[in-house]
Parts: sequence; structure tokens; C-alpha cells
Amino acid sequence: MWRSLRPLGRSAASGGYRRYAWTDADADCRLWFRMQAEARRLDVETDRNGNQWAWLGDPTAGDAVVTGSHLDSVPDGGAFDGPLGVVSSFAALDELRARGVSFKRPLAIVNFGDEEGARFGLACVGSRLTAGRLTKEQAYELRDADGISLPQAMEAAGHDPDAIGPDPERLARIGAFVELHVEQGRALDLSGDAIGIASSIWPHGRWRYDFAGEANHAGTTRLVDRRDPMLTYAETVLAARREAELAGAVATFGKIAVEPNGVNAIPSLVRGWLDARAADQDALDAVVAGVETAARDYADRHGIDLTVVRESFTPVVDFSHALRDELSRILGDAAATSGLSGKVPVLGTGAGHDAGILSESIPTAMLFVRNPTGVSHSPAEFAAEDDCLAGVRALADVLEELACR
Repeated sequence: MWRSLRPLGRSAASGGYRRYAWTDADADCRLWFRMQAEARRLDVETDRNGNQWAWLGDPTAGDAVVTGSHLDSVPDGGAFDGPLGVVSSFAALDELRARGVSFKRPLAIVNFGDEEGARFGLACVGSRLTAGRLTKEQAYELRDADGISLPQAMEAAGHDPDAIGPDPERLARIGAFVELHVEQGRALDLSGDAIGIASSIWPHGRWRYDFAGEANHAGTTRLVDRRDPMLTYAETVLAARREAELAGAVATFGKIAVEPNGVNAIPSLVRGWLDARAADQDALDAVVAGVETAARDYADRHGIDLTVVRESFTPVVDFSHALRDELSRILGDAAATSGLSGKVPVLGTGAGHDAGILSESIPTAMLFVRNPTGVSHSPAEFAAEDDCLAGVRALADVLEELACR
């Protein structure tokens, strides 16, 4: 499975992945998902929001156990973020069948659409729509860098955009969702554990900063006569780092757009996107407020007009304590049976996931697989094969307990 998925949407130039929503690469990944499901005699459907579901058992029976993740990527992303969860889900089903278990609850493997938000700027679009966390009207306003709207992209890919919207009937049929994911950090590597369980997701959001100045000639305009928004943007980037350090949080300006974007032209507009995350809401609020205060101070001094727009926000997510404790018990018992320590680490994360979006609607939990470098959203992202196989076994143990007993 890993070998067959590896070349899809991969850039020969960077070695990273460009699997953006509703593109040819996305279509290739969707076909791969369908083929893997059909090879296992699963019933495949695409819901109104473009999410793919592969069902074992009756989808309408209720109390289903669902696992899976996503197949799309950030620009030049790594091979593991998202796909490891999908591949591991199919492999866990293979393992359960090899064990000869009988399923007492329906089981589904899901590929959520547009989780990374790389094309339209909003993460977890598929799960947000399904959970009612993104309205149809809001979704219709989303546009990519070329000005193509989300409904236009969906229609071009053969999906009906008129059908998108909340899907409470589907969520009501799900009793538990467990998402396996490569860890995006080094906590497990530092603790020496192959597998961990998520406790919570930090509150996080994205803010767009528009710095408007005055375009002019780079070679003839005196420094004192310039209204250069790039200076204010640069100072704001440094302010974000300082505020994050003070709050024990993280803040990143990772995307920028410049107009007119000429080497010999002073910019008229610099647009930057702030990604900020913290362990609690108070710390996040302090970072965001501190960055904006600093940016407005710099803008006033340089004669720059500043507009700040919050484009997305996700509050702190505490995963279902009952389901989290159940996973701890299941994996602890499995480890003890193998003669290992029964303690499985529980850790928080600063990364958003579909499981976090769905947590307000259904019981959700997450498993993490060790990432020895901690690198993610990069071609250097990695997990060792032995750890990936340990993740498959752990997921299979969880699914067996939840769906077969």
C-alpha cells in the first residue's frame, strides 16, 4: 500500500507532496482509496461534502466504529501526515481479519477531504462541513490563489457543490472515531515510546495581516520618503517570535503575498498569514493581542495601513475522556500480555486534526506514532517501519475491542 501511494502527487523537484483538494493529484488519491477499499470488499461512498467512506457492515445500523485520516497535503509536505492514518486503517482491518474476529458493530475507514487547507486557506473543510462548523455560505466564499472558488473546484472535479452542508444523520450513526497520526513533534522519541495517545489539541487559529503602503521605485526613492510595508511586516514577524516565547506558545508567519512583487519595486501591499497556537486560551489570546499591538505600532510609525482578519479559529479540544481511558486500558493490557510495560504515554499536541473538529459531535480519540526527528509538513517527515507496524497493531487492538466485543 505504501509503495502504491508514494508516487501520487509527489513533486520531482522538491521530493515533497502537492496533493491539494479537488486537483488531479487529489483525484488520484481518491481512486487509490477506492481501489484499496474494493480490494477488501468494502462498500465505498462519497458523502455530500466530498469525504470518502469505506464500510464493513451496514452503515445505517448505528453505533459504528470509524477510523482513518486524510490523504491531502500541505505544499511540499511529507509522506506520513494523513496518509499514515489511512494506510494503517486498511492494514489494521487486514490484521483483524487475519485474527479471525467477528464484527459486532459496523466499521468504516474514512478519507476526509481538504484537511490541510493548502488550496483554500481553511483547514479541515470536509469534517467542518460535516459537523456544521463551516456553513455552506462560508464555504462558497473560499477561493484559491487563482481566484477559483471552492464550489467551482468541486464541480470541476465532478462533485455537486450544491449538496454540501451539515450531515448530522451520518454523525448520529457513529459511536466512536479513532484517528491514527504520525506525531508532529518529538515527545515520543524523547520518552522512548513507539505509540502515544492524544489528550488534547491546543487552541489555534490563522490571522491574515494586510500591510498597505505605497509602490515606488527601489532605486530612486529616498529611504525617508518611503512607505514600505515590507519593513512593518518584517518587524511584525519578529514580534510574533517574541510574543510566543513570552507565552510559552508558538507563532509563525509562514505564508506571504507581495504586490507588485518586483525586485526593483517598493511593495504597495504585503499580506502575511499568522498561525498561532498555545496550550490554553489565555496564552493564545496574549500572543495574538501582543502581535497585533506591535504590528499597529510599527504601521503607525511607517505610515502603513493595517487590516487584520481572523480567517479561522479552533478552541482547545479535550478528547473524550472515557474513550481516551478506554484506549489506555486496551493498549496497556496488550502491552502487559507481551511482557512490556503497560503504561502508554498521553500527550497534547499543537496540530489540528479532523478528530478535533468532530469531537464536539461524537466521541473521538487519537493515536500517535513516533517521529524520530519531530519534523512534519516537510519531505523530511519520517516514521520507522517498526513503529508504523506497532501503530497498526495498536489500532487493530483498539478496533477489535471497540467493534468486535
